[in-house]
Amino acid sequence: MSVTRRGFLQSSVSLVGGIGLASVVTKEASAKIAPNLVGYQTTSKDGHDCKGCKLFEPPNACKSVDGVIDPSGWCKLWVKA
Repeated sequence: MSVTRRGFLQSSVSLVGGIGLASVVTKEASAKIAPNLVGYQTTSKDGHDCKGCKLFEPPNACKSVDGVIDPSGWCKLWVKA
């Protein structure tokens, strides 16, 4: 089987594009939102707090919000656990 220049270039472009896409998807999946963009506060609101949220990761993290999260805090992304 002989390799043509056109075939080689098409394969190369596909490979590079695939690698680039994979790195973008991976980076977006791990990105978290800044606390100030979701109205994060260190106190509860209307009886809702981070420790009762589906996104909370004990002891002090969140699946969606960046930084150290107070279990007694609250933000606009709150979802009942």
